[in-house]
Amino acid sequence: MSGPREVAVVGGGLTPFGVRGVTWAELAQEAGEVLFRTVPNLRAADVDSLFVGAAEPERFAFQSHVAPLVAEQMGLAPHRIVQRTELACASGQSAIRSAYAAIRAGLSDIAVAVGVEKMNIPDMAEANSAMACVLDRPWDAAHGLTAPPFFAMVAQRHMLEHGTTDEQLAAVSQKNHRFANANPVAQFYEKKFDREKLLRLPLVAPPLRLGDCSSMTDGAGAVVLAAEDRVSEFTDTPAWIRGSGQYSDFHNLANMGSLTQWSGLVRASREALRSARIGPGDLDFAELHDCFTISEIIEYEAIGFCGPGEGGSFVADGRSDLGGDVVVNPRGGLLGCGHPLGATGIAQAVEVVDQFAHRVDPARQVPDPEWAMVHNLSGSANVHSVMVYERGG
Repeated sequence: MSGPREVAVVGGGLTPFGVRGVTWAELAQEAGEVLFRTVPNLRAADVDSLFVGAAEPERFAFQSHVAPLVAEQMGLAPHRIVQRTELACASGQSAIRSAYAAIRAGLSDIAVAVGVEKMNIPDMAEANSAMACVLDRPWDAAHGLTAPPFFAMVAQRHMLEHGTTDEQLAAVSQKNHRFANANPVAQFYEKKFDREKLLRLPLVAPPLRLGDCSSMTDGAGAVVLAAEDRVSEFTDTPAWIRGSGQYSDFHNLANMGSLTQWSGLVRASREALRSARIGPGDLDFAELHDCFTISEIIEYEAIGFCGPGEGGSFVADGRSDLGGDVVVNPRGGLLGCGHPLGATGIAQAVEVVDQFAHRVDPARQVPDPEWAMVHNLSGSANVHSVMVYERGG
């Protein structure tokens, strides 16, 4: 019996992210159009499996059973596996992980992973109420611990423990928005944010200002994964999946422990790096889950780019920028691109493929990248999902 097969992401594409005047199904159709345009050798008949990452279509679009809907909108007829994955903000990466596992196990040969989210609806109060469903609703959500207040508490605690400053938070946002200005599908592609402007924006939940928070976003994207013997049909610069890790150790915030030491990310990133047989210093760039500026700072520390409490100075000193230790969020991150929940993990994978192939704007191109990490957190930082990619070709 042969062993597990190697798997690569061989291409993908994204719709524009932002406030879109289209339906959930139309976003899925757009994702299909851009996928077949950006992977020209792909035929619908090649695709035997489909995995759809979608966090809350039932609440945002009043639509469940979305996997066959996406297949129809994309012109696909999956005949081996068709399913939806839901893991809140990590739903898109969950689709990729499921496709990877299926191909590695021999249950699929060519799979498409799609992410779709339509978050901007006429009643924003209803949209925000829907977002609270991600939390432990009877306890955390009912007492107001939705995402901005929770991450504000995280920031306050990090400031207390380590002296992190407003200026260091703004440095994360400035960097990521600058990268987004070189990414045409980003929600804030045409909007400039300097440090001074960011520090004057309205407070959302102190100390977090508007520029410290990712946005409600509509968007979709899709990637193709292939077994090792099929990769050359589609590309000569594949992104090989070399490592993965995932960890969850609480749900109710009363069981979180430290607000600033994310043990789940420590464990998930270590497992992903261990399975890839590299260390954090080997990574050329990382797509991290900057749903809030403080998130990216803590992620530097948990992954091992710097020591505990050093995340603020790490970004302020340019060590997560081009020319630094490791380039973080060169596509613009969630802050610059927006955060359509199900599509974010797909967008990060598309960035890995495009960076490896040198297909991005020179203003955000990582020089000769060989290794990349993708990270998503979901819920109240209670689940962490990590994948490591190596450039092929």
